This record gives sequence, structure tokens and C-alpha cells, in this order.
Amino acid sequence: MHHTSSSRTLLANGLLLLTACIWGFAFVAQRVGMEHLGPFAFNGIRFLLGAASLLPLIYYNRSRGRLAGAPADRAALLKAGAGIGLVLFTGASLQQIGMVTTTAGNAGFLTGLYVILVPLLGLFWRQHTGAGTWTGALLAVAGMWLLSVQEGFHIVSGDVWVMVSAICWAGHVLLVGQLAQKVDVLVLSFLQFVVCGVLSLLVAFVFEDFTLQAVQAAAIPILYGGIMSVGVAYTLQVVGQQWAKASHAAIILSLEGAFAALGGWLLIGENLTGRQLVGCGLMLAGMLASQCWPACQSKAAVE
Repeated sequence: MHHTSSSRTLLANGLLLLTACIWGFAFVAQRVGMEHLGPFAFNGIRFLLGAASLLPLIYYNRSRGRLAGAPADRAALLKAGAGIGLVLFTGASLQQIGMVTTTAGNAGFLTGLYVILVPLLGLFWRQHTGAGTWTGALLAVAGMWLLSVQEGFHIVSGDVWVMVSAICWAGHVLLVGQLAQKVDVLVLSFLQFVVCGVLSLLVAFVFEDFTLQAVQAAAIPILYGGIMSVGVAYTLQVVGQQWAKASHAAIILSLEGAFAALGGWLLIGENLTGRQLVGCGLMLAGMLASQCWPACQSKAAVE
């Protein structure tokens, strides 16, 4: 039994780390894609594309009588999908509004504060968070500071919006952790993508101008953002969180900031400074602390 639990935890950590990697490199795709499209149009199209990419897999599972998760009645599943889809859309929208007046560095750091918010909010669900997780979260926040904030830190109006978005991301991680064990995870992912995509496109139609030519010009970033970042990565998050504590998942997922910096350096020639490398190292140390500390304590207790 213990062996099975350890294997599942290792698998979950691997899936969440892959999720962070895909999301990190998606920052590059998003930056390139938004040279042609507004943020809501880009998000709307990529989330609906991500939803569409899951349909063949959902059909395959259903045709063979498989469910990618625990069974649930249709009403509960629709409610869960709509709920986390709304939280996902709210977080993405508030982040975009905030980025109008704040810097990308401030936004990256403040968004990453969900690493601390997840265990704090988890207290309301009576979720116990050990010393290793708190240590890992604090190391991750310190790493994000070095990675994201380059020239001082000044609070502007946009920072407030981004901080509120961080609460949404924390809520999203906690909700996924609560629901992933109770419902069909593929259908849950599909529903949250549809809700977020439709709401994003409605905002885009009202506030943004976009043409078919613009969509074609951003085709490659949209394909990566839709199929990989949404269809694959968000689904891996839901699958991984079936076996990972929300607070641990948040620390691993926060490594998307380190992967974003690496992707910018590798793909579009952005500089990666010594300060940023130290920040990436601290984030990695935070992940290792959150995972290894409990294991070491358990081993010591046995001995």
C-alpha cells in the first residue's frame, strides 16, 4: 500500500512539473501571439481550442466505458466545471487588467504569491500544512522575487488587480484538489476550458478588435497555447492533483516562472542574469524542501 502511494505521489509530482514546464514556455507563445491579438481574444481562442483537443480522448474513454476519474452525476459535474471555469477566467482577466499599468516582473512575482496563499486558504478547509511545505513556499517566493523583480518594487494600481488574481489562482488550485478525486477529470477540464474560453471571447468582442488575418498570423502561438498549455497542461494539473496535496502542487506549479525565464532565453534571446539564476535555484530548492522534508521526517521516525 505504501509503495503504491509513493508511486502515485512520484507520478503526480512528475505530471505537475511537466505542467509547469509547458506553462512556462507558453509565456513565450503568449508574448508572440499578442503581437497580433488582444489578450482576451488570444485566451478565448486558445481555451476553446484546448477544449476541442480533449474531445477525441473523452469520446475514446466513454466508448470503452472508462472514466478518467471518479464517477459523478451530470449536474454535479456541470456545476464543478462552471465553478472552476469562472475562477480560471476571473484570475486570467484580473491579471491582464493589472498588467496594463504594472511591469511584467511585478506581475510575475505577485501572481506567484499564490504559493503562500494556497496553504493559508487551505486552513479554512482544515488542511494541515507541515514545516517542509511552509519552508518550500517561502523559498519559492524568495526565488520569484529574484527572478521577477529587477529594479526595485513600487506598488501601483495594477499591482492590486494582480494580487487579487493571485487569490483566484490559489482558489483554483484548491478547488481542483477538492474536485479531481470526485469527478471525471477529462470532462471537468473540458468544461472549465469552455467556460473560460466563451467568457474571454465575449469580452474580446466588446473591447477588442480582431480579424481572421490576425488569428492566422498568430496561428503557431495559438496552437501551442491551446493544445499544449491548455489541453495538455491544465489537464495534467487536474490529473496530478488527484494524488498531490494542494500546497505541494502550488510549489511545483510555481516553477513555471523559472521555465518562462528559461524559455525566453532559449527561444527569443532574452537575457538571463545571475540574479535570475539564483532565483531559479531557490525555487528548485523550495520544491525539493516541500517534497523531501516530510519523507526525511518519516524515515527518521521509523528509525
